[in-house]
Amino acid sequence: MYQGEDKKPIPGIDKADTTKLIEETLELYPAKAKKKRAPHMTANDPGCSTCAVKSNKKTVPGVMSARGCAYAGAKGVVWGPIRDMVHISHGPVGCGWYSWGTRRNLTSGVAGVENFSGMQFTSDFQEKDIVYGGDKKLETICREVRELFPLAKGVSVLSECPVGLIGDDINAVAKKMTEEIDIPVVPCNCEGFRGVSQSLGHHISNDTIRDFIIGTREFAEPESPYDIALIGDYNIGGDIWAAKKVLEEIGLNVKAQWTGDGEIEKIAATHKVKLNLIHCYRSMNYMCKVMEEKYGIPWMEFNFFGPTKIRESLRAIAERFDDRIKENVEKVIARYDPIMQAVIDEYRPRLEGKKVIVFVGGLRPRHTIGAYEDLGMEIVASGYEFAHTDDYERTYPEMAKGTLIFDDASEIELEKWVEHLKPDLVASGIKEKYVFQKAGIPFRQMHSWDYSGPYHAYDGFPIFARDIDMAINSPTWGLVKSPF
Repeated sequence: MYQGEDKKPIPGIDKADTTKLIEETLELYPAKAKKKRAPHMTANDPGCSTCAVKSNKKTVPGVMSARGCAYAGAKGVVWGPIRDMVHISHGPVGCGWYSWGTRRNLTSGVAGVENFSGMQFTSDFQEKDIVYGGDKKLETICREVRELFPLAKGVSVLSECPVGLIGDDINAVAKKMTEEIDIPVVPCNCEGFRGVSQSLGHHISNDTIRDFIIGTREFAEPESPYDIALIGDYNIGGDIWAAKKVLEEIGLNVKAQWTGDGEIEKIAATHKVKLNLIHCYRSMNYMCKVMEEKYGIPWMEFNFFGPTKIRESLRAIAERFDDRIKENVEKVIARYDPIMQAVIDEYRPRLEGKKVIVFVGGLRPRHTIGAYEDLGMEIVASGYEFAHTDDYERTYPEMAKGTLIFDDASEIELEKWVEHLKPDLVASGIKEKYVFQKAGIPFRQMHSWDYSGPYHAYDGFPIFARDIDMAINSPTWGLVKSPF
């Protein structure tokens, strides 16, 4: 892994200059907002114990943020990608509509028969439901789901803001309907107003999986010492399929996927695996810790973005197993390294020295750094929408000293940093995409791979390299005059 002080400095980027940039940025705010935002940005110094970025705090009122809500974290991230369950957005139609298929969680199976992830189910609250409650309507929906979709293996009920405000007891309804329709009906009290970001929605969802799902099933196949689960991968653009392919090539059995292209009965049997591999630490580390404490299952984080990180992760995974897996890992690396080198040889000459600003959620602000660096690119700033302290502790060593690290940035901050740092690429989310593209700055939407992908593992790196090259080197940028 890249290790902080040993990481090569980026020309033109130093701590003093970044500190000055932060001071200038804070001057954009009135005194009260300035005081609140100051702890959320810093010049990276991996050896500094007092330079930590403050995170997981409420967004400053009136300052536009890219964050989502607890409902988004529960429905859009954790529960929604499970393919063989019906996921009910319980509340007004707007949240269900907005969250319908926005993250490109690819799934397999016949839609409406054995795969329900791409469908929208909502209780469509009206005024009378706000006044009299929606419990009876929810019961009716559960019965209709059982009748219309007999192959559905379960139902999740994801509460929107009004449900919590009027006090509907979805837990009681779920308990009653589980007995009546004879499949799990899982209540998830993830009202959007709860917490400071979608991160609480992840945690609430983990709690519901812990309380209602995990340990209630066993795998049909015999146990093996090579049984593992992929945790915290939501199959954006097919990422989980690419990762699963490599892990199976080295001899491991991927018995469950959480939750991209996931199946509820396999998730329920995950307590029988021998190792949990976690992709998105932010969304699922809590559940890995629960399984470690309750079932004794070890876990580790892995990173398959770019050949350098793939090699490191595969060898680290192999250390958890026997010589057979270790030998297979070296064979797989030897087979793919020339292919990856050919990709680097093609694209690196056009991308060498290009500067990138990264601002996304989940794992991407640190996990994708190695992939950019494999292409010769330099990350000059990186930040998260909804990270916690431990995310930043994992990020500082990945970034060069003096680079900008920040939390929950506003649009005006991003514009200020882009104007000063003059990046060749901004890698962020859909809310930022058109602001910078209209300003003539190359952009990749890194929440859902800009409708491309996969970007993970050996299948993903060539696509990632191609897309980054197209974004930066498209001749269309010569037709747009940037204000920066």
